Amino acid sequence: MSLDVSPQLLAEAENGPVREKDFVTTVRTSLPYAYDLIARLAAELRDGQAEFADNQTPPPSERERGQLLRALSSDAIRGSLERHFGVALAFQNCHRVAAFHPEARGGATHTRFTSTRAQILNQSPEFRDC
Repeated sequence: MSLDVSPQLLAEAENGPVREKDFVTTVRTSLPYAYDLIARLAAELRDGQAEFADNQTPPPSERERGQLLRALSSDAIRGSLERHFGVALAFQNCHRVAAFHPEARGGATHTRFTSTRAQILNQSPEFRDC
């Protein structure tokens, strides 16, 4: 299971829509490594001059890697994090996550980062089983 959902939030979901704020809180407590990494990238993007901020450091363990993969492979989680932090996320491999300004999605830099060429160039044997 990727999220530790409280009984209260589960009851809310069973009865109707869930507030995104409550969902993001669940993501933050369930996937702290992924949440903190994306928060850091969003802050770097906001505070810097670069077109994007990215992470190139592998997670410290498989546990953290799993958190990152779960967060970015779920449309609901990824979308909520993008809206919460005001970024567009891009993901290349087991740990290379980038935060772009939302309006940069589809632009030259974003397109280059998410291209098949960039994916191929960002591979190495140690990522084969990540």
